[in-house]
Amino acid sequence: MSTTWHSMDTIGSAVQRMDESTVRSRLEAGLAHIPAATARVVVVIPDGTRTAPIPMMFRLLCEILAHRVGRLDWLIALGTHSPMSTAAIERLVGMSRAAWTQRWPNVDVHNHLWSDPATFAMVGTLSHADIERLSGGRLSVDVPVKVNRMVVECDHVIVCGPVFPHEVAGFSGGSKYFFPGISGPEVIHVTHWLGALLTSRAIIGVADTPVRQAIEMAAACIPTPRTYICMVVQGEQLAGLFVGDVNSAWTAAARLSSQLHIRWVPHPYHTALAVMPEMYDDLWTGAKGMYKLEPVIADGGEVIIYAPHITEVSYTHGRILDEIGYHVRDYFLAQWEKFRHYPWGVLAHSTHLRGAGTYEHGVERPRIRVTLATGIPRERCEKIGLGWRDPASIRVEEFANREDEGILLVPHAGEILYRLESERPADNAEPSDLFSAAPRRSTASDLP
Repeated sequence: MSTTWHSMDTIGSAVQRMDESTVRSRLEAGLAHIPAATARVVVVIPDGTRTAPIPMMFRLLCEILAHRVGRLDWLIALGTHSPMSTAAIERLVGMSRAAWTQRWPNVDVHNHLWSDPATFAMVGTLSHADIERLSGGRLSVDVPVKVNRMVVECDHVIVCGPVFPHEVAGFSGGSKYFFPGISGPEVIHVTHWLGALLTSRAIIGVADTPVRQAIEMAAACIPTPRTYICMVVQGEQLAGLFVGDVNSAWTAAARLSSQLHIRWVPHPYHTALAVMPEMYDDLWTGAKGMYKLEPVIADGGEVIIYAPHITEVSYTHGRILDEIGYHVRDYFLAQWEKFRHYPWGVLAHSTHLRGAGTYEHGVERPRIRVTLATGIPRERCEKIGLGWRDPASIRVEEFANREDEGILLVPHAGEILYRLESERPADNAEPSDLFSAAPRRSTASDLP
């Protein structure tokens, strides 16, 4: 595949907005290698929990490709998020189903049906030797690589989505839209648990991580030719657009994201208020407010997740989280026989939200406190091991402009990562503590 990618559209710290004509010309150039009269193209896109100009991309890609190909299907990379309703899909792509089918009869948009085994095609295996190497010997499992069969049965795949710092993979985007975006549960569980073993705090905002390497190995099993459209946004503006193969497009996007989406601060804070936007509709997604702030919270400090609109822990995994609660990594590892049959991806989410800490002699000591100021009742918050605060008691403006007092307000939390200036890697070096200690090795027989 030929590679086309474009350098960042920034001057210093000021973002130069990309106009639609520039976006169109870059897409046309980057997709010119897709043969005319291709039978079927599938475009993989994120759901509504990512900030990106998906309506513009939907319209432009349909205008560029729909007349050239037999079918142009769009597949929403839900991971294990809830399926999107027709109304939600129409908001996501900025057009009603009636409008797009009238204009482009060969275009349709699909949810990834992750709960239906018939969704998947088996495309390969990550060997236990590969996983042992990537995990530093902490995991030893053969991982079946299953992916939504739509991307196997088509002639070309386009991955179109934004790139941000990410708690499991280091940075989101690129092949992550395959795994876990449209993957089978095995890859989801193993990659997320690998991320939990290494810890979110060590991985987030690092481009080359063992989890990312596992994702790329899985993506290499997909036989279909593919092109990546990697976007970098700042606020609501498109700051960078990179089109090509994963090595060029995603790498360039992650580099720009590291410049725009990581805020380096001079000192830790004892209190942070993460104000979550409504695109996060449960704690499973709203937990990003904690992920992006944990690195700058002082020992004994507190992250308050302020989201009065959130009334559910997880629409998909809430029952399991009610059973296991939220705990530090070592809580699960010390009692592995009790927890190893639970979905590893859910265990990983639990540890990511609870953050770093210890579990010794039956006593759990999280490094910081996590408090929910949401619509989730106090009794449920306490049951799952999290703090509670009445959201009506919070005046957001009282947290503003108090950084010198150790209080941080993040008005649109979830996408900007905060890190300490003292921990900034020199000369793009990776953190030396990426493989933090994990006292137990997990094997194939442990897979849930």
